[in-house]
Amino acid sequence: MDIEELTILPCGDSIIEMVDIGEENLAISNSSAGDSAFDAVIGSIEDIIMENEFQQLQQSFMEKHYLEFDDSEENKLSYTPIFNEYVNLLEKHLEQQLMERIPGFNMNAFIVLLMQHKDEVLGDIFDILMSFTDFMAFKEMFVYYRAEKEGRGLDTSQGLVVTSLRLQ
Repeated sequence: MDIEELTILPCGDSIIEMVDIGEENLAISNSSAGDSAFDAVIGSIEDIIMENEFQQLQQSFMEKHYLEFDDSEENKLSYTPIFNEYVNLLEKHLEQQLMERIPGFNMNAFIVLLMQHKDEVLGDIFDILMSFTDFMAFKEMFVYYRAEKEGRGLDTSQGLVVTSLRLQ
């Protein structure tokens, strides 16, 4: 395998090396320090939200308050203190854990980066992070939780068709 040509292209804060090895071109990306730091924070968040402590905090909080929420257009005044308590409890837990794991971590700086990279973050992680800042995402989480608790979750049985295959 002979390398015929090496081209280095700047791409924003990243560098992409294009390697021509005859019939094939390979692209090798060297991501920026900012991207690497963002990826490290997201990896830590994944770890934290999967840990029992976070799961238990969220579960017990939702169990305590889910009956207050209903799937109506109107938002009750009682939702506001529940939202504020949720943010104080879980966001502070998450921030504390991140500060212990990542020296110099700054939640405000991370939120700015998160909004710039929101298309790159997995749905579950993004949903949890948005539940700290987006009241409607928070309410939706509780409405969905209540529906599941009451057996009114998503019913896919109407959309599924099962047929047997006959081998001839």
